[in-house]
Amino acid sequence: MGAAIETLGLTKRYGSLTAVDKLDLRVEENTIHGFLGPNGAGKTTTIKILAGLLKPDRGKVTVLGQELGWDKPGVRLRIGYMPELPKLPKHLKGTELLDIYGRMCGMTKEERKKQIPELLGMVGLGERGNDLIGTYSKGMQQRLGMAQALLNEPKLVILDEPSLGLDPVGMVEVREMMKGISKEGVTVFLSSHLLHEVQEVCTHVTIINKGVALASGTLKEISAKVSGPTIIEAEVDKISRSVVEKVKELPFVIHVSEDGKKLLVELKTRDDVRSQVSQAITAGGGIVISMNVKGESLEDVFMDLLDKRKEGKS
Repeated sequence: MGAAIETLGLTKRYGSLTAVDKLDLRVEENTIHGFLGPNGAGKTTTIKILAGLLKPDRGKVTVLGQELGWDKPGVRLRIGYMPELPKLPKHLKGTELLDIYGRMCGMTKEERKKQIPELLGMVGLGERGNDLIGTYSKGMQQRLGMAQALLNEPKLVILDEPSLGLDPVGMVEVREMMKGISKEGVTVFLSSHLLHEVQEVCTHVTIINKGVALASGTLKEISAKVSGPTIIEAEVDKISRSVVEKVKELPFVIHVSEDGKKLLVELKTRDDVRSQVSQAITAGGGIVISMNVKGESLEDVFMDLLDKRKEGKS
């Protein structure tokens, strides 16, 4: 599989501040790749470089197989980009703004006439396209920003906090949109502070801090780099000796302990073994009320990597 994005030694400084520090990044084609980091990590600066809005001080940037450069506008025309909190002109209608963007992308009148209504419908603005943007809520403006990012039928879409300002229903709709365009062969590069959202939608993740990549790969690959055991936390209606013994018999179990109605099962594997644990609890006469895995969520991995970074600097 080829790379939709590849950077080598990417560096950007603002005076004495190094926002992006020799960043090596690879985003595979046809993936939804999450880009994570705390505030000030260098995410937005990196995204602006990838979108051609900032010039790096050093390093090489390749997008869709071509080296990105200020003299190569054709490369940027194949990229869809939605900035964080897009500032949209309030005196224009939604359809008017998309028409202007379409012209800038070189779309014909027929192409704009066909695609603009389809995109407005896709982002849930089908009945509001002829309303002034000034009457839109923050969430509606985010949706319009998503529509303009998809307007030129890009092969790569770069989204900076696309769910910002959306209600829970809107967040789900945005996630489904990202999954849908990915199925059409479009690579999605997503920056978000919502770790749950990234875990729900992304196939790959890169975590950065202070402009440096801490980890990159599939979530399972990144989780494997984190020290400490994975623990299944199972809430059981009634924990008995029989339940505990049945779970202990499983070959991948290190230790079993009780915490009220919760059974804490420490594992020596990062494979998904919840079904086997559930079957063992049932075989011991217990009933599983709920079950979750601690130590493999994106939040667990994220915090562990940041803590290790701090320890390394101390």
